[in-house]
Amino acid sequence: MPAAPAASPAPLLEVMNLKKHFPIRKGVLRKVVAQVRAVDDVSFSIAEGETLGLVGESGCGKTTTARCILRALDPTDGRILFRTKAGEVVDVAAVPERAMRPLRREMQMIFQDPYGSLNPRMNLLDIVGEPLLVIDRLTDRAERTERVAALLRLVGLRPEYMQRYPHAFSGGQRQRIVIARALALHPRLVVADEAVSALDVSVQAQVLNLMLKLQRELQLTYLFVAHDLGVVKHICDRVIVMYVGKIVEMAPTEALYRAPKHPYTAALMAAVPVADPRIRSGMTPLQGEVPSPANPPSGCYFHPRCPHAVTLCAAQPPALEEVAPGHFVSCHRARELTLPGLGRGHDAPSASRSPSPRPDG
Repeated sequence: MPAAPAASPAPLLEVMNLKKHFPIRKGVLRKVVAQVRAVDDVSFSIAEGETLGLVGESGCGKTTTARCILRALDPTDGRILFRTKAGEVVDVAAVPERAMRPLRREMQMIFQDPYGSLNPRMNLLDIVGEPLLVIDRLTDRAERTERVAALLRLVGLRPEYMQRYPHAFSGGQRQRIVIARALALHPRLVVADEAVSALDVSVQAQVLNLMLKLQRELQLTYLFVAHDLGVVKHICDRVIVMYVGKIVEMAPTEALYRAPKHPYTAALMAAVPVADPRIRSGMTPLQGEVPSPANPPSGCYFHPRCPHAVTLCAAQPPALEEVAPGHFVSCHRARELTLPGLGRGHDAPSASRSPSPRPDG
């Protein structure tokens, strides 16, 4: 008798039917007249040690999704199941605020703006050591200083920098400080919200290489929120594409970039600049504007801008279906369309699976 296939390990994070709606109020009595559906019925999971990319245009709901996972925003509906170090599965969406403290040490965030996310009135010792003081209750200053020094070395900064203030550092160095602060509590899940979009291209590669190095050494799991498809291609294992609060495509990175199945994904890839003027994407740029999540169109939200739309697209919302192993698409015509992927000439900063030889950016 053949052996039974090994069961796949339980995911570190499982998001189920997540919704986040913001009320629109009008009048003297501030009556709710409509809802902004920033995140509308989103479901996915992240395996331990995986890097999952979350991409889409501005306003698609990717950052709101990330903030709901960390409970920086309270979800309107849905479940966010997180497997703790102790093996317990906790619904982050339902946990009382006072009970979030133990979970905070296991889930941390790297913010987009390395300038705005650091307090200019605090030096590095206080910035990086703040989680140790607030969450770990580490009041021994000597021990806290020692741990901060180790964190600065880990991200490629010198311990003697800890008495300096944020204005004394470059953008890349500031982002390393943000990463050091995020790692202070030894988290398992790190949400990187546009972590390199504010940096120069050469510095982006250094920070991406650092993140990959830290992932290997510390067994980290990343939710990588971005709009730069070139960067996502080089750092993510799987990619989710969002449009107006919904998932339109989800697949392993190689499969998604080689042969996207949703017209919106193909349009995003066609918009990635190419350094070689002789290369043409062969796809007509999208027309129109992204619809408002407060008043989305009927049927498929993308149909008013889709060059492949048919009558069914305006009448009926498509379901998220698996069209290939691990490849999910929300499109009525996904099985019949052949769309161009991200081809030769498209490249990201030279991030690699080996650490960057230049520690300071």
